[in-house]
Amino acid sequence: MEREQGVVADLAELGVADGDAVIAALSRAPLADVVTAAEAMTLAGHGALVTYSRKVFIPLTRLCRDVCHYCTFATTPREAGHLFLDRDEVLAIARAGVAAGCREALFTLGDRPEDRYPAARAALDAMGHASTLDYLGEMAALVLAETGLLPHLNPGLMSEDDLLRLRPHAASMGVMLETTADRLSERGGPHHGSPDKVPALRLETLEAAGRARVPFTTGLLIGIGETRLERIEALLAIRDSHARHGHIQEVIVQNFRAKAGTRMADTPDLPLDEHLWTIAAARLVLGPDMTIQAPPNLHAPDELAAVLRAGVNDWGGVSPVTPDHVNPEAPWPHIAALEAATAAAGRTLRERLAIGPRFAMEPDRWLDKSLAPVVRRAVDARGLPVTDGWHPGTDRAMPVVLADGESADAPRIEAIIARAAAGERLDEADIARLFAADGPEVTMIAIAADDLRRQVAGEAVTHVVNRNINYTNICLYKCGFCAFSKGSTRAMRGPAYRLDLAEVGRRAAEAWDRGATEVCLQGGIHPDYDGDTYLSVLQAVRAASPGIHIHAFSPLEVTHGAQTLGLPLEDYLGRLKAAGLSTLPGTAAEILDDEIRAVICPDKIDTAGWLEVMRTAHHVGLRTTATIMFGHVDGYRHWARHLLRVRDLQEETGGFTEFVPLPFVHMEAPIWRKGLSRSGPSARETLLMHAIARLVLHPLIPNIQVSWVKLGEAGVVAALDAGVNDLGGTLMDESITRAAGGVNGQLCDPARMVALAAAAGRPARQRTTLYGRVDPAAVVTGETDDCLA
Repeated sequence: MEREQGVVADLAELGVADGDAVIAALSRAPLADVVTAAEAMTLAGHGALVTYSRKVFIPLTRLCRDVCHYCTFATTPREAGHLFLDRDEVLAIARAGVAAGCREALFTLGDRPEDRYPAARAALDAMGHASTLDYLGEMAALVLAETGLLPHLNPGLMSEDDLLRLRPHAASMGVMLETTADRLSERGGPHHGSPDKVPALRLETLEAAGRARVPFTTGLLIGIGETRLERIEALLAIRDSHARHGHIQEVIVQNFRAKAGTRMADTPDLPLDEHLWTIAAARLVLGPDMTIQAPPNLHAPDELAAVLRAGVNDWGGVSPVTPDHVNPEAPWPHIAALEAATAAAGRTLRERLAIGPRFAMEPDRWLDKSLAPVVRRAVDARGLPVTDGWHPGTDRAMPVVLADGESADAPRIEAIIARAAAGERLDEADIARLFAADGPEVTMIAIAADDLRRQVAGEAVTHVVNRNINYTNICLYKCGFCAFSKGSTRAMRGPAYRLDLAEVGRRAAEAWDRGATEVCLQGGIHPDYDGDTYLSVLQAVRAASPGIHIHAFSPLEVTHGAQTLGLPLEDYLGRLKAAGLSTLPGTAAEILDDEIRAVICPDKIDTAGWLEVMRTAHHVGLRTTATIMFGHVDGYRHWARHLLRVRDLQEETGGFTEFVPLPFVHMEAPIWRKGLSRSGPSARETLLMHAIARLVLHPLIPNIQVSWVKLGEAGVVAALDAGVNDLGGTLMDESITRAAGGVNGQLCDPARMVALAAAAGRPARQRTTLYGRVDPAAVVTGETDDCLA
């Protein structure tokens, strides 16, 4: 280990080092140590995740003005016959890709063939196009519009103007730098006679892409006659361009493979160890965050694990439809075989888009405004596509996300879990790493969370029989995630309403008569409401149902009530308590981070305001729940901050009874309909939120609740195996998730709660709001069966 750390230490000054210094540092260690150092850096930056893009290759033209001496892709007009794919041919390939589950259309083509071949110029003129790049733009736009595949364009040299013209039609673009060695363009070199392979011109395309804010792919072709020093110099040039613009989404380290019929047919293929050395050097030069790619079809299957350990975290494009037109002699591995080879190295294979995940998380910065919503709606908080089709609130069964196997990054996960199980406060980075877990790591976290649940909460799955009373959906606020509230008394996204006090009391009495022990009262901030309104609601409920527990008023309502009466929070909460308020719901928390609140609820109380209401409520003797509403514009660091702020307040006051994750239901949410949010959290993220909440909040908050309204039956059962001990309330008239497009019912009667617990192999027990026991003889089984319908 000391030797591997020495490799990293030797390279610590790479920001000012030249190629000779890097070579000297790498030469002081054997290959095994260099590879081990690179693997550690890869795991630090990407964990055990390895990505690939499921794509089709569209060879728009095989004509090229360059004559690279190793290439079999480029041909001549006479040999090509059909010089450019036409519209129907392009669409046929793209549609075949869609049918095979592809998400990317990679346009491959030669560099400016019209500058060399009159026939190419004539063909473009006949189609009404000024250049090959002009035609490429039209075809990319066609594929995007007709099939939804995200184009990646790889046409060779491009100016900044070219890049800007193509940007609205492409999720990403690229050009292989290949080398910075000018001597390889001299007579006898592999690039002699190829004007577009001049290193300075390729580097200028990289710079232009950075100025144009294009997510860009580049890389090296090694084994064509360059030296190790020249490879390092090329890597440093890429590193420096990325440092200026931040636009390099991946760096390919491609090994030379000799091809029959070329001038380099007799050149030996690059040895495996030389490829591994260069991959490891790329990782150490470019750092832990860079995505480094190697084509999986250019190695034997039993070599792929070594390639991953050397620093690769992406396999590039793999097509179930089209061959590798650049390396036709090397067929793509079947994706199942690639997954198995990846797992053999302790890694988890996951699909990505044409735009790299780090760039997909910032679509407004890196994509044209027409493409940003498409990408944003497709991805999870890592920037990877949600491929299983599940979303919270829908009637599709939540898929299984637990997996067998080993993770190369398991020691880090195990160390974090151990600290959490010991009751330590985790830091933000550790919690964010847990949320990035995938594959067998999710299983590790779920098992650990359930072990803690068993220790602190036992086997019983609890629930409360309650009724929701949302007394008005008219609201002054304009939260972007909310489809429940209406902006005025006019109908907007459904009818606006306001229940009178008599109806509120009637519903509370009816709930008591049907066996409920609690009513949950929340509503919009009606323009006519003031602090006395909420006191009147409490009086109406208490008069109609003296024995029922009143769980009411979000921190926003409490703040509104106090401000309208000009009272300090403590005084107003004291009045609410005296009027019959029993506990407060911890809603309106959304994400306790003002960076996110500024986007989703800019006019709502801020993070400090929410925490202060909760702190004050606890001080006056009112216990509360705590919630998180996640999966919209937030990220793992925001989730971590939220959990830590809840934990810290609990350590101070002890007033939270439970923590309730609420996955964002997107279907009718205004922010999603405008294309400004993701489509809710993935199944993986949803399960992890419940499990990680158990770990992070241990031992301070003993109860973790799952929302059957959001997750459905399969999701509830999965959560019960991942640290959850409570099913929440039967609800009777749930309407907020329903308004957002949720379809999982408005009532889950006690009999159904028992069935849900049994499906997870656990006993059920009715509880009070404060987790006291309820006499079994008092349990009402109910006659309804529309839960999870």
